[in-house]
Amino acid sequence: MDRRALASSKPSLVERVLMRCPGQCAVCRAWSAQRVCVDCLMRYARPVPRCWTCAARLPAELTGHPEPKCGACLRHPPPLTRCIAALDYAFPWDALLQRYKFHQALDLRETLLDRLDQALASAQAEEPDWLLPVPLSHEGLRERGYNQSHELTRALAKRRKLVFHAHLLLRVRDTAHQLKLPPEQRVANAKHAFAIEPRRMRELRGCHVALVDDVMTTGNTLFELAKLLRKAGVSRVQAWVVARTAEN
Repeated sequence: MDRRALASSKPSLVERVLMRCPGQCAVCRAWSAQRVCVDCLMRYARPVPRCWTCAARLPAELTGHPEPKCGACLRHPPPLTRCIAALDYAFPWDALLQRYKFHQALDLRETLLDRLDQALASAQAEEPDWLLPVPLSHEGLRERGYNQSHELTRALAKRRKLVFHAHLLLRVRDTAHQLKLPPEQRVANAKHAFAIEPRRMRELRGCHVALVDDVMTTGNTLFELAKLLRKAGVSRVQAWVVARTAEN
């Protein structure tokens, strides 16, 4: 395997300088000192009420309600203690996340990180003992050149001064992307795809963990990881994601 393909994709010195320079907004192309301008953030990143345990968007009338839940979570409570999403996976964030995820658009990382960090602050998210990225398959790593969830988690941990572990969760089976599958196949697709590093399992007992990912689709991947962690003795599992797709 090419080590360069697996190396963490850190911006070069020139890239870091350019990230700090004024340029065009990635959405409207207006002159902007940040990657997404203030006007576009006001238009496309407004907070909305979301389900407490799956982050599905809820009606505006539920704004301010304590721990609101969607019908699906009321009928079948997921294994997550809480789920926080910063954005809808819709225009313009869907295209920007695709660029970040598949085309190494690292200039967008800080903007996406800012959105998640602000959502966590607004939600008064409880501080976990461990911050863990959703693991990427070897095939996905070869295809993309880096793990976008790992990069987000590491940066978020540094910003919030949290404990981050990159390899505590393992992906032991390659799976198809959830968005490419019909709903009835997505639960089976995520089953038995993950494991916990055996040498670190004891450290998880009684702990509070937050999982970090860029996009949450049906939630099956995060739910499967949460079940695995709870079986290992983890007391609480949160999920923190940049964007949440609409319910199918």
